[in-house]
Amino acid sequence: MSSAARGGDEGIALLNNLSKEELIRIIVDDAKNWLAHDGVWFQSIEKKHGMEVAVEIDTDAWRLFTVIEAKRIMERLGMKPGGGIPALVECLKHRFYARLNLQECIEVTENRAVFRMLDCRVQSARKRKGLADHPCKSVGIVEYSEFARTIDPRITTTCLACPPDRHPDEYWCAWEFVVETSEK
Repeated sequence: MSSAARGGDEGIALLNNLSKEELIRIIVDDAKNWLAHDGVWFQSIEKKHGMEVAVEIDTDAWRLFTVIEAKRIMERLGMKPGGGIPALVECLKHRFYARLNLQECIEVTENRAVFRMLDCRVQSARKRKGLADHPCKSVGIVEYSEFARTIDPRITTTCLACPPDRHPDEYWCAWEFVVETSEK
């Protein structure tokens, strides 16, 4: 009998008897582990090949990962591509980052939204250590553009602020999403 026929493997089976609070704690912890892996992976590349190469490779990885993440979120929510700004705003709430960082969507209309990362775990940790902001703008442009385009190919993404650019103290980065309409 396969493990699927028995109801999953041990790692899945143990989740069946946990409380909602325990499951939430595991989800948040798993998100922290994902981010820690992302960070140590990046730092390893940076140490061996320098910041420029690390950012280039990180950009390539995010170009692929963000599409996978968007598709899985849409599948979980029963969404099809083309849902516009409302679908994007909902999907942003389900990203790994949403489990770790404080974020908000403001100025939300049918055709436009501004997304801001109010507290970023990576940037806050660097700030506590006295390090400069992580220069994530080039990666963020690819990450947020591809995520939004996967949700709805009509969405264009514009970076409003992201390190290494200056940003207000109220947020680390901000992104504008607009659905292109044929009406002019």
